[in-house]
Amino acid sequence: MTLRHAAPSILATLAAGLLLAAAAPEAADPYLWLEDVEGAKAIAQVKQWNASADKRLEGTPRYEAYRRRALDLLQDDRQIATPTTVIGGNVLNLWRDKANPRGLWRIAPIASFAAGKPQWRTLIDVDALGKAETRSWVWGGAVCRAPDYARCIVSLSDGGGDAAEKREFDIASARFVEGGFTLPAAKGNVAWAGGDALLVATDFGAGSLTTSGYPRIVKRWRRGTPLASASTIAEAATGDVRLSPTVITDATTSWPMVMRGIDFYRTEVRHIAPDGRLVASPLPQEAEVEDVIDGLLVAKLDKDWQGHKAGALVGYSIPDLVAGKPVAIRDIMVPGKTQSIEQVAAGKSVLWVKLLDDVSGKLVALRAGADGRWAQTASPLPANATVRLDATSGQEDLAFATVEAMLTPPTLYAVRPGAGPIAVQSLPARFDASAFEVTQRFATSKDGTRIPYFLVRRKGQTGPAPALIHAYGGFQAAQTPTYLTEQPYRSGPAALFWAEGGNAYVLANIRGGGEYGPAWHQAALREKRQNAYDDFHAVAEDLVRTGVSAKGRMAASGRSNGGLLVGVLMEQRPDLYGAIVMGSPLIDMKRYSHLLAGASWMGEYGDPDVPADWAFIARYSPYQNLKAGVRYPAPFIYTSTKDDRVHPGHARKFAARLAELGQDFYYSEAIEGGHAAGADRIEDARRAAMVTIYLERELGGDRAKDPMR
Repeated sequence: MTLRHAAPSILATLAAGLLLAAAAPEAADPYLWLEDVEGAKAIAQVKQWNASADKRLEGTPRYEAYRRRALDLLQDDRQIATPTTVIGGNVLNLWRDKANPRGLWRIAPIASFAAGKPQWRTLIDVDALGKAETRSWVWGGAVCRAPDYARCIVSLSDGGGDAAEKREFDIASARFVEGGFTLPAAKGNVAWAGGDALLVATDFGAGSLTTSGYPRIVKRWRRGTPLASASTIAEAATGDVRLSPTVITDATTSWPMVMRGIDFYRTEVRHIAPDGRLVASPLPQEAEVEDVIDGLLVAKLDKDWQGHKAGALVGYSIPDLVAGKPVAIRDIMVPGKTQSIEQVAAGKSVLWVKLLDDVSGKLVALRAGADGRWAQTASPLPANATVRLDATSGQEDLAFATVEAMLTPPTLYAVRPGAGPIAVQSLPARFDASAFEVTQRFATSKDGTRIPYFLVRRKGQTGPAPALIHAYGGFQAAQTPTYLTEQPYRSGPAALFWAEGGNAYVLANIRGGGEYGPAWHQAALREKRQNAYDDFHAVAEDLVRTGVSAKGRMAASGRSNGGLLVGVLMEQRPDLYGAIVMGSPLIDMKRYSHLLAGASWMGEYGDPDVPADWAFIARYSPYQNLKAGVRYPAPFIYTSTKDDRVHPGHARKFAARLAELGQDFYYSEAIEGGHAAGADRIEDARRAAMVTIYLERELGGDRAKDPMR
């Protein structure tokens, strides 16, 4: 067997690996050795695959130009200083540019920030800290103590995984607190329980984690005492996903809670009363806590419940509940048929709601009336765009929202109810948008469902052209059109480069996401997963039918759950797709629940260890469904060694299986970078260039004159 375009050393290394694996007891899966994340043999194989892909893609004449331009776009100091949170009268921001690839965590008075003239003070230089401590620190966020916000617990990850160290930090002095709260690296979280105590969920030792690898115990840890003496507040079952503490501050009142994640979509909420009692929430498990305003807990329902509609916002009085009084569940907002509530955040007296309407973003301010009804005021932000609710102030009715579209660069607005939004910062255009057009179209899926998608191509373009189609289709996560310099996700400006070359870029809003609320998501859960795949096929077929592209000249792109998506697509319709961009993928759906955080996703996919569930999972699991004698499109597979959420073994084993079958593939595994974010934008820029060259090699196009083909 030979690999098309592949270096012979790949097969030689694999052959050696197969001989060793044949002697192992796990004969049913000869590639289990690739699940050894840092194992010498596995890393050696990864390096071989990386070297082959580097030679084929980075060795082309255009690669370096793409990489440099991508890095300039991603690290340009002309970027939105997005507020990560508002603490008291200040805005916090993480700033990353060429000089600070890992970031500056900094603070500015809210008045100066809202006026567009922020007076920044650096709190932590992440790059300098990493250099001083000889650690590859990646910022993981901060939890600040309300209502004074003088201290924060800062999270730092070595290499970018989900597991992070936590340290107490003093805002005024911009220093870590000597002798303050510190926790070793673990997956977990903390919340402030007053001035000198924390609610902690972490790895407390043997038996303290769930099968998903998250904490199952929450303890109260008092300052000046060892962590081992912390008192247990609550426990969850080992088979649950996780137990987490959270404290939501409403004005100057803090409302502590513990959240028991039964699975990814069912959560049991209990309030911690002032006397330490745990008081169960009256909400169903299929509800998501959003915020608290004036003592009213606000939650979104994922299912119809007691006359309240799925997707609606409801609320109840926490003080009444904790005091043992009867509580009434109030309707706050019920979205329309084409709408989906995505983000909710409380201001001083208004509730800010960002929603989608046919995948177009809107921002609404809700205010409670004397009769208990909530009046809605829509903010006059630009239409037909993506809106992101970045942060709100609890001391005034002020929200910060970013608005952008595929051809419109981001603008950050300061928004107040009943007033026109004020542009705080607008980015200049990074490319000539007048050359392109964006249209929203609808395809018809196999069962008759209308599937929206966005199409970008040059104005006046006619005739079939290569197309890149990106989608996700899972976990109720909607895909909305953002500026092309960041499309698709974690591939930087690859979509821009692709469209500039005379090709088409498509963002597909398939089922499984949250574009139309809980029902849109639930239509692709578990045994209904094929609906998401049928939706993507329908979009691709619509592009062929309307003359935008042609069979074999389309690429399917997806990451994480989207990596699973495109793995299925290439196997179900190898005739339809000519290229596959597969990022951090779930591939072995027989073993996914035993790898890292995989067990936490069984609410989405089902339990492969249950025969009835495996019966429908087995029909699409990419690792098990590769077949000899079928010519598949050569995928570009990328992942990260430090990804501690989706195990890199998925990607590795898929590559090994492709090699065994004599199929071509490209493989790129970054050493650093977690699942949710890269260590820095340098890797994203490199990937953007590699993806673009890969697409040109596999699909052709105006620029595909590659001497290495």
